[in-house]
Amino acid sequence: MSTRPASIARARNVVFVLALASYLLSFFHRTAPAAIAGELTRAFDLSGAVLGTLAATYFYVYTLLQVPVGVLADTAGPRRLLTGGALVAGIGSLAFAFAPSWPVAAAGRTLVGIGVSVAFIAILKLNAAWFDPRRFATITGITMFAGNLGAVVAGAPLALVVAHASWRTVFAVLGVMSLALAAATWWRVRDRPELAGYAPVGPAAPATQMPPQAWRRALANVLANPLTWPAFVVNFGVGGSYLAFAGLWAVPWLERSHGVSRVVAAEHTSLLLLGVAVGAVLMGVVSDRIGNRRVVMRWCTVAYALSWLPWLAQVAWPLPATLAWFFATGLVIPGFTLTWTIAKEVNPPEHSGIATAVANTAIFLGAGVLQPLVGWAIDLGAAGGNPASGWTAGIAILAGAAALGALASLTVRETRR
Repeated sequence: MSTRPASIARARNVVFVLALASYLLSFFHRTAPAAIAGELTRAFDLSGAVLGTLAATYFYVYTLLQVPVGVLADTAGPRRLLTGGALVAGIGSLAFAFAPSWPVAAAGRTLVGIGVSVAFIAILKLNAAWFDPRRFATITGITMFAGNLGAVVAGAPLALVVAHASWRTVFAVLGVMSLALAAATWWRVRDRPELAGYAPVGPAAPATQMPPQAWRRALANVLANPLTWPAFVVNFGVGGSYLAFAGLWAVPWLERSHGVSRVVAAEHTSLLLLGVAVGAVLMGVVSDRIGNRRVVMRWCTVAYALSWLPWLAQVAWPLPATLAWFFATGLVIPGFTLTWTIAKEVNPPEHSGIATAVANTAIFLGAGVLQPLVGWAIDLGAAGGNPASGWTAGIAILAGAAALGALASLTVRETRR
């Protein structure tokens, strides 16, 4: 068995990069509707509520599949998950690109959600197997940074592209890329170092996958653990409001409430997502060094909840100030991502996939609930002859969810490392 550091480092980097590519694509698909909301509305003649439902279809599927994906990560292994997920996402992206009607577009979006729903849990499972456990939060932060780059590309760069080329072409290219990624993943990714001929990295990497018949007991144990649930509520409020805003409503809200162009509005979301990417790395490094996830999480989630106050008060800021505020808000948003590390640490290592999946489910449940809810509030305001009130109510809904997540962070507990 090979134990050469340079050799295993190369193998680990290949596994990590290919898994990150799947994760990056998942982030792109997650936030792309914000940049093409106008094109989707015109192409399929959608109301605000229906547009929110179309965008949230991704999150509905993501929510339903997170626990099954966690079970499969602990039984079938991340290599099979990532390969199959990339295949399904590629087919869904092509269906979305060539959709002649809203039902077909929704079906394609559903397939994309199914395909990319495996990426995050699978990469966490690979990180736990291939990296030193003491670096888990740091590696998770780097993972978030890379993933958010996909979201950044789905902001202002995508808005610029669709100003000169069809959004359908973009998603057709993404579909082909996903199919190619599926082939590369099956060829080079291995679930654990031992399967590639290397020594185990540490005790966090189990010697064997969980027996398929044991997953029900493992899931029951994770769900019965009271330390699992506070993190769930944090993710619902903070993660859900963030994705609902950045993934759909930020760009049209800035266009209508602040009178900026779509490209300028998309620049705001790109800065928000860039802040999230940078903040994710900082959160992981800081929490690993001080050994206390809760303190970092609480400060950041409370700061995020407070960041909504200027928009609730309808403060009229100059453009540079709003750009800076979006970036600063992005820096503190990743405080909620420490819930994944906490969920892993308060449950047995062999249940890490299921534990992180349960916590992760809340993020997409929150986004799936909040996106159409905001759309309903916007439609209600428009129907009453006061569109501005609809947007104000929508922002209030997102701010309330953020406050809920911040309050829940005060009840989170963690184990002593």
